[in-house]
Amino acid sequence: MAVVREIVFQVEPCLETGGYVARWDAPGGGGITTQGDSFAELEAMIADAVRGYFAPEERPERVRLHFASDPVLALE
Repeated sequence: MAVVREIVFQVEPCLETGGYVARWDAPGGGGITTQGDSFAELEAMIADAVRGYFAPEERPERVRLHFASDPVLALE
């Protein structure tokens, strides 16, 4: 497997949990799907999944997150 410089996860809100689901589809099939109850947890889950999926010498240099819809902050 060649070294990939960057992979892009598609991130969507999870309507069931209120958290997030992130998906990356590998070009040859397969890929990674993970979720987190918060954005911080999602980041940790993605990092862990990427470390588990790729051999150390094949890991991407960057992981980009693409949000299906823009997050909205509720200000009080």
